[in-house]
Amino acid sequence: MGRHDTYFFCISILLLHNTLTNVDALACNWGTQASHPIPPNIVVKLLRDNGFNKVKLFEADPGALRALGKSGIQVMVGIPNDLLATLASTVTAAERWVQQNVSQYISKYGTDIRHVAVGNEPFLKTYKDRFVHSTYPALQNVQAALVKAGLARQVKVTVPLNADVYESGDGLPSSGDFRSDIKTLMVSIVRFLADSVSPITFNIYPFLSLNADPNFPREYAFFPGGGGAAGGAKPVVDGSISYTNVFDANFDTLVSALEKNGFDANKVEIIVGEVGWPTDGDVNATPAMAQRFNQGLLNRIVKGQGTPRRKTAPEVYIFSLVDEDVKSVDPGKFERHWGIFSYDGTVKYPLSLGNGRQLVPAKGVRYQAREWCVLSPQAAAGNNGGASAEYACQLADCTSLGPGSSCAALDPAANASYAFNMYFQKMDHRRGSCVFDNLGFVTKIDPSRGSCRFPIEIDTSRHERLRPPPRSSGATEMKWMTVAAAAMAVGWTVFN
Repeated sequence: MGRHDTYFFCISILLLHNTLTNVDALACNWGTQASHPIPPNIVVKLLRDNGFNKVKLFEADPGALRALGKSGIQVMVGIPNDLLATLASTVTAAERWVQQNVSQYISKYGTDIRHVAVGNEPFLKTYKDRFVHSTYPALQNVQAALVKAGLARQVKVTVPLNADVYESGDGLPSSGDFRSDIKTLMVSIVRFLADSVSPITFNIYPFLSLNADPNFPREYAFFPGGGGAAGGAKPVVDGSISYTNVFDANFDTLVSALEKNGFDANKVEIIVGEVGWPTDGDVNATPAMAQRFNQGLLNRIVKGQGTPRRKTAPEVYIFSLVDEDVKSVDPGKFERHWGIFSYDGTVKYPLSLGNGRQLVPAKGVRYQAREWCVLSPQAAAGNNGGASAEYACQLADCTSLGPGSSCAALDPAANASYAFNMYFQKMDHRRGSCVFDNLGFVTKIDPSRGSCRFPIEIDTSRHERLRPPPRSSGATEMKWMTVAAAAMAVGWTVFN
């Protein structure tokens, strides 16, 4: 993701806050790139009902920040990469941003903002140094602005980074170091964050390691005990340590990079800003695989389990809370399906959150009328609809179609019906949105079949709209091209 993107990937989970303090918390990413978003007040209730008391936003979304006020949920608010140059240019610009997006929400709404994420994976190789010169100055200016606002003790700065900022020459975690082209910059940033008692944040995606390389050993993408045991390949032996999953190997490559550059990894607060598994849009993106991965992740966080080289468990934000139907699909169709909840807050698969808790769905979501747009029987008999379906999919989300996806088994007629319906729902059932050259037909009979769900969209007109439509951060399109290289540097080559 962005992979950013998008990403608001929500899940995180129980953790140790630092080497001195144990703090139980469920944390997640809340992404808002949806055509029909769940109202923010309902999302906040969903978070609270499921025990999430930390959330990361990818930008200062007004509706989300207001709804989070006095909720008891701690917030990390993000600054998109396209603002870095402005914030780096002058402290005044950073002071203005802090006032508008941090100070006012704390003072006026009681929003418990604890972190400002300056940029999102700004050092991806695919950005070609676009943000290399602006990220650190922006970080310094935002910190200075927080100090001036009297918020520096409460609100800490950080920079969410992709795992490609560190690498291993021989593929073993113990050989980890920061990428040579940004090594000096990375050391400066880590030292600055440590001096200001702020965390470093890294995003780790075992799914992308598996998906980027057909020869990646499947079992190493999962944790033992998550509904299957790692046993499909030999453990990776690195000195006295045996690695059984790519998450540990990847994280410990970071630990080695920190130690190699003079930092005590046990004293540096580390946050895993994004980690999760998608449920659709790819052969490796299924509810069963997502359940296995996320349950394994939850289990280890509930136990406060660290990695072989760092026993203190990191704070972990699961990616993501809900699906987002307008995220970029350049990295893959799976990009829109990272949520542990569906687009409407319904539970995709059971997850045990510890202490006997299970996921519960969102309450109070209102839907459009129970009507679907499908290919008419006459058109289906004539094997028509292909061109119209293609048009519909250019404007609506058809990522559940195609090989390996939940609707892959549909015949051509049902495939056209799915496309028609997705367009019909996105257009809020407006007159003329189920015509398609007279091939469309409105029905009150649910056409869903098997694993393929024909959704009815959220009726946003029946909910108070608290914010403008979301915009892309632009990171998703770039991140996927870096995934294979990052996986080789800190994951797959480890297992050769």
